[in-house]
Amino acid sequence: MSTKTKNSNRKRIVNMTITALLTAIIAVMAFTPIGFLRIGPLELTLIMIPVIIGAVTQGKAAGAFLGAVFGIVSFIQCFTGSALGAILVSESIFKCFIVCFIPRVLTGFLCGLIYSVCAKRDKKQSWSLLVAGISGSLLNTVLFLSALALLFMNVTFTPEQAASLGGLDTVLNTVVAIAAGINAPIELIVCAILGTAIGKAVHTATKKLN
Repeated sequence: MSTKTKNSNRKRIVNMTITALLTAIIAVMAFTPIGFLRIGPLELTLIMIPVIIGAVTQGKAAGAFLGAVFGIVSFIQCFTGSALGAILVSESIFKCFIVCFIPRVLTGFLCGLIYSVCAKRDKKQSWSLLVAGISGSLLNTVLFLSALALLFMNVTFTPEQAASLGGLDTVLNTVVAIAAGINAPIELIVCAILGTAIGKAVHTATKKLN
């Protein structure tokens, strides 16, 4: 076996190991309080952090895969405690799956794509990781809310459902509340800071291992 082939196999194994580890982290975060932090009736989602890390260190394909994992666990959450998710499932399981899954896959892919474009112009990685972290969180929020509004725009909640969401009585009001509330900005800041810091560390470690 040539040295080139050995290096290629080593790189593939390292990348697969990192992706598998990030997948496990997403699963752990999803089913513990650190994945979905509830602030009032709505949720702060931190699972984008490992998706961002995977996208910037392993590429857009890995980002899309990790986004898919995020989407699946997000959909599962609709049956295990998410007030908004439970309402969406009661309206349409298929539409709910689309809202949970497709935006996260696109976010992971686009985050990796944005980073790859920026990294070509940022050889020292002084700003490309930060742009990727901000983009990942922002895209997740925008694409999720867009899908939610598009597929459930006319849904009105019952008084009991509205009470579980802090008085929000329609999907449109919920979208506006998420967009204008403190959840999205906090998520953006946390994902940008942690995604950048951890992404840089993993990126450096990956280069050394390869």
